Amino acid sequence: MSATIAFPDAPVLDEDPFSDENITDPYPLFARMREMGPAVFVKPHGYYAVGRHAEAGIVASDYQRFSVAGGVGMSDIRKPGAWRARSPITEIDPPEHTQVRAALQKILSPLVVKGWKEKFAQRAEEIAEEAVARGTVDGVADITEAYVLDVFPAVLGIDVPPERIKLTGELNFNQLGPNNARVARALEHAAPIMDWYQQVLQREYMLPGGFGEKIYEGEDSGAFEKGTAPLHVRSFFRAGVDTTMAGIGSTLKLLSEHPEQLAMVKANPALLKGAFEEALRLESPAQVMFRVTTGEVELSGVRLRTDTKVGYHMGAANRDPRQWADPDRFDLTRQTAGVHRSFGVGAHVCIGQMISRLEAESILGALIRRVKRIEPAGTARWRLVNTLRTLDVLPLHLVKE
Repeated sequence: MSATIAFPDAPVLDEDPFSDENITDPYPLFARMREMGPAVFVKPHGYYAVGRHAEAGIVASDYQRFSVAGGVGMSDIRKPGAWRARSPITEIDPPEHTQVRAALQKILSPLVVKGWKEKFAQRAEEIAEEAVARGTVDGVADITEAYVLDVFPAVLGIDVPPERIKLTGELNFNQLGPNNARVARALEHAAPIMDWYQQVLQREYMLPGGFGEKIYEGEDSGAFEKGTAPLHVRSFFRAGVDTTMAGIGSTLKLLSEHPEQLAMVKANPALLKGAFEEALRLESPAQVMFRVTTGEVELSGVRLRTDTKVGYHMGAANRDPRQWADPDRFDLTRQTAGVHRSFGVGAHVCIGQMISRLEAESILGALIRRVKRIEPAGTARWRLVNTLRTLDVLPLHLVKE
């Protein structure tokens, strides 16, 4: 690579994507970012932001130019003062990543995940029955959290109080962004349980039959580097809950706001999968993930400096009009699975996406079968988290079938 690339620098954005206003409604900012260029330099935080669909795919998948070695958050975990050890799966590049991922995929094979279907379905039926009987519910607390915080820890094989999962999840998704006041508050809230959090990831806390136990067995057999098993469990613990709850919550919100789309799902239950995928596109749960440039690189005619963080904003890429017609419209017939960026792309595409889809189809299907309509019963509110698009409150009225 030559010392200097003869392309213009990225335009400068002197605005904070992580302000309360932009987290509550990020889409006007995302539109400005996309129109400014294929990448913009976010001056308040010193990183490049990529908001277009095609370029987000390049940054996510071209590990030779955009590496995960510095961590998938905004801070560089290789540098002094790093707040955590690297993830032994999400923060390593191929070819090392390839071997580790293959070992994890044996543990989480499609056959294994399909074996959970009956267990997921049974709990979904119970929670849906309770919710519909109540009539008016909070779709977050009474449906998404009640379901996901029950079934996922059970298959992971950890007995964890739901409130503690929420605290550690919020801390994680805040820390992936800038070190702002939101991080300080999350650290303060989670501080009393952090010693417990480190302990509960250890082998003696794994429940028999869970895939956490199998990760430790994989370390014993040499499939994983010694000492990394608790970090693998941590990665799943962090990634397997919050984004799934966010996606299910957004699907419920959108179906309540678009009764004609709900009617389509009731008439043809096969469309439920499309409803979830379209909700993931429209309200991407993970809003941004980071890479670091391995040298001075060119991205669609813009020059990016070496050793600098690059955030690909899935929430922006998923509404890019270059990819989708009328991108702000909820349309469950839109072919988005495998095209939207919510599960990532390339070597680091989400390893747990099959679990997330199974959970969503189980609880949403159980609910939709029991209702004529899902109606808003008040004002929904988004939770202020640096890198997670998730609902805090979702008042719903469930009209029985």
